[in-house]
Amino acid sequence: MDFMKDWKTWRSSLHEAIQEGRKYGMSDEEMKSWAVEAGNYLAKNVCAGTAEEALLKELWDVATPHERKTLGTLIFKLVG
Repeated sequence: MDFMKDWKTWRSSLHEAIQEGRKYGMSDEEMKSWAVEAGNYLAKNVCAGTAEEALLKELWDVATPHERKTLGTLIFKLVG
């Protein structure tokens, strides 16, 4: 996936996705919930392409479900 080539592009892609979600009426809470589901999928099925992604995967792997929600919320705040 081209958007995962570097941290800046990854953040920009997520920001654009959040803006599109808002444009179509998704609430921030709905998007945060979706982010946790996407994080679960990515952690299980996608190899990290950058050092930052590897760090996020390691954090995700050791996190409890509650901590994953917190991590998803923090990422949402970072890029939103």
